[in-house]
Amino acid sequence: MAKVREGAEEIEQCPECNSHHLVRDYERGELLCEDCGLVLDDNFIDQGPEWRAFDVEQGEKRARTGAPMTYTIHDKGLSTEISWKNKDSYGKSIPTRNRAQLYRLRKWQRRIRVSNATERNLAFALSELDRMASSMGLPRNVRETAAMIYRKAVNKNLIRGRSIEGVVAASLYAACRQCNVPRTLDEVANSSRVGRKEIGRTYRFMTRELKLKLMPTNPQDYVQRFCSELKLSGEVQSKAADILKDAAEKELTSGRGPTGVAAAAIYVSSILCNERRTQREVADVAGVTEVTIRNRYKELTEKLGIEIQL
Repeated sequence: MAKVREGAEEIEQCPECNSHHLVRDYERGELLCEDCGLVLDDNFIDQGPEWRAFDVEQGEKRARTGAPMTYTIHDKGLSTEISWKNKDSYGKSIPTRNRAQLYRLRKWQRRIRVSNATERNLAFALSELDRMASSMGLPRNVRETAAMIYRKAVNKNLIRGRSIEGVVAASLYAACRQCNVPRTLDEVANSSRVGRKEIGRTYRFMTRELKLKLMPTNPQDYVQRFCSELKLSGEVQSKAADILKDAAEKELTSGRGPTGVAAAAIYVSSILCNERRTQREVADVAGVTEVTIRNRYKELTEKLGIEIQL
């Protein structure tokens, strides 16, 4: 007996001839009676077979939908892209006689994907954003957020009079702070083609115009990354986090650069845990000077009552 769900009710038989021979026509999207031909439903959804997948990779391979929409591509990834490989969908090589046609299709596809000046701007800017994010090792959510901020800046016409690279770098820096994946202005400047001063100026302008509500960076956000680059153990990382917590309670972190405070806390904890690193090593990783570390280090040890045997 065929049972087909319609809304909250199940159709078990044809209301016209009382037949139980119901057929699903997926090509037309219809449910019809095989005996009398009555169409019972003309908006029938093809649920399809359930593909068994034992991990994420298998699920992606067996998925029957396209790639998800992304803001990191100027057309949001909704248009077709002809690959540079001379192979068809089955992986077979394209015959030589058809390659000239494929080259022409690929060339025209590149041309028609960008239809006006705004899209051309977006295409260049988002490719630059992807390059910078890759060199900095930033995750997907930061890239999507940065692309969204840049699109808002384009819609508000904030690009006029400013370099595309500067606005892209400022969007990436804002996205890092918004997603709690802190990167310093120096790190962003090293990956971009513009200077630190221009990125900072553009960032302040964009936060004001776009009304981005970004909290000040917390020194604890930098501890994990700096400890990892210095090859320090989890004990040092935990001790540094405790030092910063005590410093925040006594208001020793306010008004001071978060990277300098984090670097000083790591330097103190590395000595306490017998995994000593020099001030020069910590300063290179944190992107601050040795003088900054010495000043913050003296403040932390004196105000928190930490005794260190040098």
